[in-house]
Amino acid sequence: MTAHPRLSMNQATLKKATLAEAIAAVQGAGYEAIGTWREPVQEVGLDEATRMIADSGLRVSTHCRAGFFTMPDGPARSASLDDNRRAIEETAALAAAGAPGSRAVLVLVAGGLPEGSRDLVGARARVADALAALAPEAAAAGVTLAIEPLHPMYCSDRAVVSTLGQALDLAAPFDPSVVGAAVDTFHIWWDPAVLEQIARAGREGRIATYQVCDWATPLPADVLLGRHYTGDGVIDFASLTAAVEATGYDGDVEVEIFNEDIWAAPYDEVARRTAESFGAAVAPHLATP
Repeated sequence: MTAHPRLSMNQATLKKATLAEAIAAVQGAGYEAIGTWREPVQEVGLDEATRMIADSGLRVSTHCRAGFFTMPDGPARSASLDDNRRAIEETAALAAAGAPGSRAVLVLVAGGLPEGSRDLVGARARVADALAALAPEAAAAGVTLAIEPLHPMYCSDRAVVSTLGQALDLAAPFDPSVVGAAVDTFHIWWDPAVLEQIARAGREGRIATYQVCDWATPLPADVLLGRHYTGDGVIDFASLTAAVEATGYDGDVEVEIFNEDIWAAPYDEVARRTAESFGAAVAPHLATP
């Protein structure tokens, strides 16, 4: 089996796999790219992880995830910013180790409201402040910070950035090579302005990554785990993918799924099913091979 050449397996889809197991699964299913996650990379250490990526022959599409910097000034915020700096270093090293076409893109999840806070405006302002602090270091490392808007149901606990428009507004003060946006179908499919905002992101050169998975109801009790294989839900991948392609985006397309049943399945089976469902639901709408 050969996966679509632009398909990348975001490691979150193989949540319980080690980096070595994830690499083996995607290689076995004919993938050319992988999106790494920090925890499996840190388990083996950055030096070993970069060696494994280099030996794999895979492109690195993104490194996930950093961010979570909505807390007020103090030790916790300082620690968060320092952790983001380490994530920038990881991203640069992994992309450099990857096959030609790898992209040094670090996906950022903004963070939710600090405990006991109702100050949504202040939390969003602190996201802007964090970007200003990190952008020079990202630029020096050749890394693009990709702000990922999350569905509004996560606004309180995970991401005070809920729309692609908000992400683009936050990115606007910075060079597009330094701060861009992650376009994730699970989080933005519902937005009535989504096609307009994708077009805007393209005009501004800020689509750092395109991530796909599907939305199906009823959602599980833990709504974080409500993602599905593409084609198993209600998302219109034709219109969203065509809109992204129309911007000229020609990078890898990541499948990122959080789902307990999928996480419990054999890794090679998940890689195969991911490639098959992507081939049916997304690939027909990609303008470039």
